[in-house]
Amino acid sequence: MLDTDVAGHDRLGEELAGLDALELADRNRPSLAHRIWTATWPKLGAIAIALGLWQLVVWSGYWPEYVLPGPATVFAELRDQLADGRLQHALWLTLGRAARGYALAMVIGVIVGSVVASSKIVRSAFGSFITGLQTMPSVAWFPLALLLFKRSEAAIIFVVVLGAAPSIANGLLSGIDQIPPLYIRAGRVLGARGLTLYRRVVLPAALPGFVSGMKQGWAFAWRSLMAGELLVIIAGHQSIGVLMQNARDFSDTPALMASMIVILVVGIVVDALFFAGIERTIRRRRGLLLTR
Repeated sequence: MLDTDVAGHDRLGEELAGLDALELADRNRPSLAHRIWTATWPKLGAIAIALGLWQLVVWSGYWPEYVLPGPATVFAELRDQLADGRLQHALWLTLGRAARGYALAMVIGVIVGSVVASSKIVRSAFGSFITGLQTMPSVAWFPLALLLFKRSEAAIIFVVVLGAAPSIANGLLSGIDQIPPLYIRAGRVLGARGLTLYRRVVLPAALPGFVSGMKQGWAFAWRSLMAGELLVIIAGHQSIGVLMQNARDFSDTPALMASMIVILVVGIVVDALFFAGIERTIRRRRGLLLTR
């Protein structure tokens, strides 16, 4: 009996020690500065490698430097655009269009995805139609957009919405399809019905797939917007696309590549600061991250 008590005491001590270790691990987690540096240095390393490869191609002399300028020339052009305010004005206009188009696409995508997911008949009728819209190139919508809205902001927003909304709707549908049936049954046992079941159980459970659809929708929206700003030039509206078009018209390769770098950086920053944070929060709440 004594041996059994001793063994039980030892097991309890091991379990308590394990809990203490978990608490200490949480308390001794790295500082904020260390975590920021850990997340940042791989990106900085990738940027350094890309710039190095770019410079090597320039040094190879395969293209003359007026066709393919080096990083120093392009970043000098970026500095000049920042100094005279052209870049800030163009970026503000472009980001405003992106925000309006993406917000409208979110509303439409969520409504369409929710309606289609609510009925098997509606899903059978319109599910493939949504996927078909998602696969259509954004540029294919511009002739219709120009006929409907002429050369206006509405034409650009129209194409941005059609580029992003199907991806958001499909992301919501995919998330709902992957919900374990046990969650729905548990919600109903606890008294959730109708809209309450959808709001309290279905949407939270579908969140990972929905966020993936949001992320893909943003990618489609950003690409559609860039195509729209190149094709629909509105007088008095100097956007990033207009800067690119002007640079191409005047064979100003440094200005053209400077605009391309801005477009790339915006895509990276939005993903790193917005979508990556949402995905990390979801994984943490579901116990998929070892540390906070």
